[in-house]
Amino acid sequence: MSIITVSRRLLQGLFAAAALIVTSAFAQTPSTGSEPALSPSKGQAYPSRPIELVVHTSPGGGTDIFARVVADILTRDKLVNQPVNVVNRAGGGGAIAYTYIKSKRGDPHTIMAVASLSLLTQTMRPELGLGLDNYTPLAFIAQDPQAVIVASDSPYRTFKDLIDAARREPNSLVASITSPGGSGRLLVWLIERETGTRYKVVSFKSGGDAIIQVMGGHTQFTTENISEGYAAVEAKKLRVLAVSSAQRLPVVPDAPTLRELGYDIHIGTGRGFAMPAGVPKEAAAQMEAILERVYKSAAWKEHAERNMYE
Repeated sequence: MSIITVSRRLLQGLFAAAALIVTSAFAQTPSTGSEPALSPSKGQAYPSRPIELVVHTSPGGGTDIFARVVADILTRDKLVNQPVNVVNRAGGGGAIAYTYIKSKRGDPHTIMAVASLSLLTQTMRPELGLGLDNYTPLAFIAQDPQAVIVASDSPYRTFKDLIDAARREPNSLVASITSPGGSGRLLVWLIERETGTRYKVVSFKSGGDAIIQVMGGHTQFTTENISEGYAAVEAKKLRVLAVSSAQRLPVVPDAPTLRELGYDIHIGTGRGFAMPAGVPKEAAAQMEAILERVYKSAAWKEHAERNMYE
């Protein structure tokens, strides 16, 4: 069984587990919209000092944008009474950030913005010691669809054009992605499996960087989140050939889903949050309730719709 196959099964399991965990936590800590943002934790109000929100990619990528939007809502809506500082700890395909979170065991003031598959692939590198028992899951709140995106002047006008070119010359086309263990890489692998094609893959520190490579003509396409490249799509610098969502996306109505094209592919980047292991249960429950209020906020709903989250 391949590592990617294992990743997909683990990912599906994490989605299910996260849904159960969040549902259970929310049932135990209902949010009425009027409760205070603070609650006692070991004799202190939580949070009692600034919150560090860790991102495993460089600025400008999907995870970074996701984290900064949530940080802004937490601060602007006064859901916490402490600053929320987004800190980028990029490198190692996420290993640097996840290792840092592991080192913060017991600290509820350190929170990680989770990109699900990137997190899971770390668990399959035993030399890192980054098993899921190093984290306290808080919330799984969105799935960010992937897309097959080319430059607007690309000779590949349709997904079929891209596939036909790859069949004629295997490994001649280069895809830019974020990390070797992320959803963008998984989508390339799934396309290879479904179509019998082969591609070269180059990873960068964020989805934004991967998008720039396509715009500059350095790679032929990317399979990163459509939310990361939509501004360039609007500006007609990029073109979406296909999307990995279950249904067509209203913002790119002419782009078919991969399932429409006959390929059994429906994936996206699971987005959520976790704390280090060993944090006080009261603090974790409080942050779960706070994140539920973020999810129900008008600002989040607007962001989710604009960025085409499923």
